[in-house]
Amino acid sequence: MVAAAESFLAEHWSPDVDRRAWRERVVDERWAALRWPGEWYGRDLSDDDAEAVEAVFAQAGAPGPGQDRYNLWAGTLLAHGGDELKQQFLRPLLLDEVAMCLLYSEPGAGSDLAAIRTTAVRDGDEWIVDGQKVWTSGAQGADYGMLIARTDWDQPKHRGITFFWFPMRQDGVEVRPLRQATGDARFNEVFITGARVPDSHRLGELNQGWWVLQTALTYERAVMGVTQRRSEGSGGATAAAHGRIPTPDTSLVRLAQELGRSDDPVVRQDLTRLHAMRTVNEWNGQRAKAVADAGGTSPLASLGKLAMSGILHFAGHLQGELLGMEATLDGDQSPRARDANYSQLNAYFTSIGGGTDQIQRNIIGERILGLPREPEVDRGVPFRDVTRS
Repeated sequence: MVAAAESFLAEHWSPDVDRRAWRERVVDERWAALRWPGEWYGRDLSDDDAEAVEAVFAQAGAPGPGQDRYNLWAGTLLAHGGDELKQQFLRPLLLDEVAMCLLYSEPGAGSDLAAIRTTAVRDGDEWIVDGQKVWTSGAQGADYGMLIARTDWDQPKHRGITFFWFPMRQDGVEVRPLRQATGDARFNEVFITGARVPDSHRLGELNQGWWVLQTALTYERAVMGVTQRRSEGSGGATAAAHGRIPTPDTSLVRLAQELGRSDDPVVRQDLTRLHAMRTVNEWNGQRAKAVADAGGTSPLASLGKLAMSGILHFAGHLQGELLGMEATLDGDQSPRARDANYSQLNAYFTSIGGGTDQIQRNIIGERILGLPREPEVDRGVPFRDVTRS
């Protein structure tokens, strides 16, 4: 397969190729999701073979493979969607032609997603949805959302939830932006009133949406680790806005050199510590990926996500330490300080989004370390009888 990849690249790839046409060719010739089945844009490769092909693409500087590991939307749909839904959406998702969002968290059901109260009621071949979601990234431009809704109030909270591929562009869906401390407005409130979703857009079995959600959350935590790793370090805000994001090691090393602090033994130790933290977390990510590629889910993704939160907070702190008193400034007149402040504030995005640090610690304690589970006073209780906080 390596030889086939080399031949494909030799024939079709060049740095000045039209990127849109290139992406279509990669998807249609089944190089984008190497571990997936052949009938769904994949090549049925083992993890070792897929990594070998990915290395060939990387060496050539050609984008393309890897969507089987990090495309949250397509991966969840492939695992749990019906054939009709996959035929309709998989290719557009691989081509990034469908804008998506996650309709999970609610007021009162953020860390405990199983406590959701958004309701879906069956009406023939459709479901009528009513409720509110919050902290929804990208909702203002989304075509569809991955929605969890309660479909049976007489079951315990984890067992009465169903997972839907929800159309966002319809009457009854209102999106309101939420302003963050960084000045961005990447999150939103979503109010759903009498909106509809076809039953054919259901992922997984009725009332079994919690287990579909676990697949989606595993992808999300892996994606957040990759995204945040790329945006970590000085220059994050400015570089990300222009699509040029430096790696954390080189960006902070360059800043230390620029400030004349690269020979400071404490600075050098902190830079090395940051590099070691990131490297170890990448090894952990490879372990989690191996489990996912084998068709399972792993709490190792929680370990990686928690570690990435610590890495980003440490990197932001180090960036401020390097600048010293300059870090107290802000605004376009002080771009280095502006980027340092942005990095420190934006680190909380990873500590909260995709499951808070506290939730990850619970998962790690229970599922990796084998510690006793937290008390669940509502375990086995029909959700309609659960006391509201």
